[in-house]
Amino acid sequence: MTSMFLWLRHKSLLFPFFFLSVITYTLSPSFAQTDIRNTARVGADNLPGGRVVDSNPVTLRAGQAALETIKTGDRAAAEPGDTVVYRLAIRNTGNVVARNVSVTDRLPIGLTLINKSVKGSIGNQSIDLTISPASNRSVTITTQQELQPNQILNVVYAVEVTPDAVRGNGINLAQARAGNLGSNQASYRLQIRKGIVSDCATLIGRVFIDKNFDGEQQRNEPGVPNAVIYMDDGNRIITDANGLYSLSNVISGYRSATLDLTSLPGYALAPNKYFIEKNSFSRMVRLAPGSMGRVNFAVTPAFSEERR
Repeated sequence: MTSMFLWLRHKSLLFPFFFLSVITYTLSPSFAQTDIRNTARVGADNLPGGRVVDSNPVTLRAGQAALETIKTGDRAAAEPGDTVVYRLAIRNTGNVVARNVSVTDRLPIGLTLINKSVKGSIGNQSIDLTISPASNRSVTITTQQELQPNQILNVVYAVEVTPDAVRGNGINLAQARAGNLGSNQASYRLQIRKGIVSDCATLIGRVFIDKNFDGEQQRNEPGVPNAVIYMDDGNRIITDANGLYSLSNVISGYRSATLDLTSLPGYALAPNKYFIEKNSFSRMVRLAPGSMGRVNFAVTPAFSEERR
């Protein structure tokens, strides 16, 4: 900060007064808080008794608004399909009013703003906000409401986490501005988890009566309802009226499914003429993350009319 002093002195017979004045000019760099001081003083030396009198210095100060931004979220981690709520607090730490306040937020990859969720308030009073989506995932939120010294502008909004979020780092940055005045850059990091949907797979299949022992269901081969299949992790699945079953969110990898023949009295496992590995009531299947696998079980009546 640089100061320049000007000392003006004039004395004349025509003008018996002697004036002394000091003018101080303060040149300040462009900080968030600018303090401009102007000091003046006046005096005279021709008063009765030869007294020299100086007045008290008068200092005028001009201030500027200063903005501080804080960003928080309602959770530390999220996965695709979740909704995250962010909060922005923009405080005017200066000593004059801040006008045309806006905040620009750069969202991480895979996070989509829910426009209707954006709300703003100063104290207990709700205010109107203008939303201006920009390129590169940047969103600018603006208000025409004046922000008095020590007041806080609160902005709340929600985002949807999409599957693309797993490609990003979950960090977003926000900065407030009022004219040429800028705040600090606030950041918040959200840990993005892949989630059970992307890590797991789906298993489907059917239990049917195999009349020609080829392991495939034809039109005249009906499904068997209420058949029970056990997974290696203990999950129990029951077929529907058409002999169909499905199980979602199955942990990927090599998994086994076993048909419980005790749930099908009067039926036995149908022999397969083409694939030896299917001549077992327990099957192994490899499930990749996010994939779908199929395991069918063919059965046949365990008795004949002659045995009855």
